[in-house]
Amino acid sequence: MDISLRTHPRTQDLGYSRTWDTGMCSSADARDAVAALLAAARPAPLRRSVQDAQLVVSELVTNAEKHAPGPCALSLELRPGAHALRICVTDTSSSPPRPRPPDPGRVGGHGLHLVRMLSRDLEVTVLPKGKRVTATVPLVSEGGGARGEG
Repeated sequence: MDISLRTHPRTQDLGYSRTWDTGMCSSADARDAVAALLAAARPAPLRRSVQDAQLVVSELVTNAEKHAPGPCALSLELRPGAHALRICVTDTSSSPPRPRPPDPGRVGGHGLHLVRMLSRDLEVTVLPKGKRVTATVPLVSEGGGARGEG
């Protein structure tokens, strides 16, 4: 009797975490972390997906720096077979982010609208000393399909 064996590559979760104790969060460091993490993903996400995730992380980290005094933290999570990158930014303000009314003539103040547009989910969790904002950014692989639920 022949037994058919299928092998599946076992991959581990990909993740990243960083804390800025000084309160001076770095959106440039956050964008670099997203690019490095997604460069290790298989199948590789399309460049557009990487850019979308970089824009979301940049907006979230910038909001934490502008609106919350003190330390902030970033964590990124990509599970094997995931279709999305989970981005979590923690800061010291318990006030939830509030979108400003749309105004095409205004410079700035559009970040939360962009985050909502590019994210599958956006969640705010109030913590004992601040909040965590979690965005789930869909990823499309080189093959053209979504990478799966993540």
